[in-house]
Amino acid sequence: MKALRWFAASMLFAATTCTWAQLPAAVDGEPLPSLAPMLEKTTPAVVNIATTGRALVAENPLLQDPFFRRFFDLPPEQPRERRTQSLGSGVIVDAEAGYILTNHHVIRRADQITVTLADGRELAATVVGSDSETDVAVIQVPADDLQALTLADSDNLRVGDFVVAIGNPFGLGQTVTSGIVSALGRSGLRLTSYQDFIQTDASINPGNSGGALVNLRGELVGVNTAILSPAGGNVGIGFAIPSNMARSVMDQLIAHGEVQRGRLGVSAQDLTPELADAFGLSQRSGVVITQIESGSAAAEAGLETGDIILSVNGRSVQQVTDLRNAIGLLRVGETVILRIRRDGEVQELEVRIAEPELVILEGERVSERLSGAQFSVSEQREGRESQQRVVIQSVEPVSPAHRAGLRDGDVILSVNRQAVSTLAEFRDRASGQRELLLHIQRGSGALFLVLR
Repeated sequence: MKALRWFAASMLFAATTCTWAQLPAAVDGEPLPSLAPMLEKTTPAVVNIATTGRALVAENPLLQDPFFRRFFDLPPEQPRERRTQSLGSGVIVDAEAGYILTNHHVIRRADQITVTLADGRELAATVVGSDSETDVAVIQVPADDLQALTLADSDNLRVGDFVVAIGNPFGLGQTVTSGIVSALGRSGLRLTSYQDFIQTDASINPGNSGGALVNLRGELVGVNTAILSPAGGNVGIGFAIPSNMARSVMDQLIAHGEVQRGRLGVSAQDLTPELADAFGLSQRSGVVITQIESGSAAAEAGLETGDIILSVNGRSVQQVTDLRNAIGLLRVGETVILRIRRDGEVQELEVRIAEPELVILEGERVSERLSGAQFSVSEQREGRESQQRVVIQSVEPVSPAHRAGLRDGDVILSVNRQAVSTLAEFRDRASGQRELLLHIQRGSGALFLVLR
């Protein structure tokens, strides 16, 4: 019986692959199923990525105690650092421009990025843009005799579709594994803020991050990003970012260097069977709006608490994650059509996505010199009055911002002699500048810092 099932599965696989690849001949003249013809066209577009950076060296906690250092007359503490190396993968998506799609965590905090092509060439890469919330990054290499992959429509994927993962596991070099799509729309994994993962049983291991998940036509359907494993190796559960999500983020990174996410201005929750009964609904799809922010895009469009959002731009919304993904990947200023149910009636509303209010600003989104610093806004008391100021919330040790002299709690008074009081002002006046002159208040004193 097992042999019969295996034979049936083999015939199904052969029938599937025969439609897209020319099969080699066996000794007896009968064709054999093989992925080789597709891979010969696909693997040149998948690259290995090696990065080097810096990390803080852990020290004895006693050496970090100021009293201990004073007692033994030790010199002022200086953070010690060590060089780090990491390996990952990437996919060439634009041969003419030299754009490579990979994961944010593969190139995060890298001082140097080296890309190795399938033919052995090594190229220096620069970061075009990176987005931690989707774990997508775009890097660029000189466009010289490159081969790119075509991005497929990942919405057409079905559970059971054959897929192939290509990457650089454990630094071994380019490796190919095959499997099927095990599940779609996976979320709740605490990996990224925006989650709509493709789950696959194609073997994915450390080093596969940023590599390609392709269909049997050799088209990119996903970017491999994570594994679920108690031991750190493959157990048949891997996750990939769908190509449609990666494409949307990539377009913004290339155009702006960052993702300019819009804000709808609603809070929502999943429509459970209990809530559906309470609302008198027979159809149990959609999410319920629980709160609307005053003055938000949702408020201006006429959305109300208790409305049930059924779809966004024609795409069904089954849970809050679907709504968050749909809105979070839209650009500021775009118009979206929401299909909602209100008092038993279905209607459509047109909403113009607003710019989100800046609460936290990552320094790397403003300037490379500010990488590692996180900025926020705080009310600073000045006599009897209080004034809004830009404050450094945190600075990572041995980061470019830390090496430039920035410290936790510093208050930014001006940038290039222009006063700043909001994150938007700080971002606008610091972005794109070759040199930054920062006027800083530190404790009861003040100083100027020049960042080149």
